[in-house]
Amino acid sequence: MLKGHQSWVFENKPVLLGKATVVGPFEGRGPLAKDFDIVHGDSMLEEESWEKAEKVLMEEAAKLAIENAGLTKEQVQFYVGGDLMNQIISSSFAARTLSIPYLGVFGACSTSMESLAIASMIVNSGYAQYALAGTCSHNASVEKQFRYPTEYGSQKPPTAQYTVTGAGAAIVSTTGDGPVVTSATIGRVIDMGITDPFNMGAAMAPAAVDTMEAHFRDLNIEPGYYDLIVTGDLSKVGYEIACKLLEKHNIPMHQTEYKDCGMMIYDYDTQMVQSGASGCGCSVVVTYGHLLNRMRRGELKRILVVATGALLSPLSFQQGESIPCIAHAVSIEAGGSIS
Repeated sequence: MLKGHQSWVFENKPVLLGKATVVGPFEGRGPLAKDFDIVHGDSMLEEESWEKAEKVLMEEAAKLAIENAGLTKEQVQFYVGGDLMNQIISSSFAARTLSIPYLGVFGACSTSMESLAIASMIVNSGYAQYALAGTCSHNASVEKQFRYPTEYGSQKPPTAQYTVTGAGAAIVSTTGDGPVVTSATIGRVIDMGITDPFNMGAAMAPAAVDTMEAHFRDLNIEPGYYDLIVTGDLSKVGYEIACKLLEKHNIPMHQTEYKDCGMMIYDYDTQMVQSGASGCGCSVVVTYGHLLNRMRRGELKRILVVATGALLSPLSFQQGESIPCIAHAVSIEAGGSIS
């Protein structure tokens, strides 16, 4: 059901029946390591390229999520996914392996919640009993495409972020035990004229605030409705800007706890990640790993995940375009157990 101008309320409360997260070795040395299902010891995953390794991350997360839901892939009606690689090849090639009817989406790093929102809408409407949502990223493949290959050894400014090597997937179901998806707010594209690809946090922060403001307005609630609100991957620079904008817009964030996934996955003292984390894998592994585990333990009852994305491409950057950004928000509430 449409609520307000840009939000959906899922009256049938689709269930997160099963989920899985797969990460690389660097993420396995961070503070959230125990919340990930699979931690690889080698970022190549015994593949021939970084891109092929990223595809394997997505395949593993999808297969494990299906298994954790107690299903077979033949029972899943639709797979909604996307990533950052040229024409979302990681997700599309994983869909080739999974052989599940596929809807490819692109929201850059906001794809984690975009895919979950669409999968929830499909299930809530009765057009599927089981839908798979997921996304992935790989540090080396993203750096090579959007900035400089890691082997180049270029110096990065303090505003730069470190792309997460990881993938996350969740099964959305009409029935079962698990947290439920209650609503989603679809963001607008916001462009503040920033052109620096090493300053994604500053570019994305206004989009995050715009979507949060729309979510509270459309649902007629305040931040205190949630035990925790997280943004996707603004990291230190973007998080500080978002806090200032929220205060300027008179949004009472003091009512709740506000964190950023890009500041949670790595240890700033021991891992050199500049401003923090980014990438499609950032908010998806923090949400499907750490946050849902906290919900399972009874530490959280309601969370709002506001995944952010910078909608640039190598082509747009080469043509001198600024960076349009977007954020999608999904509300998740505690239910029964989750695998």
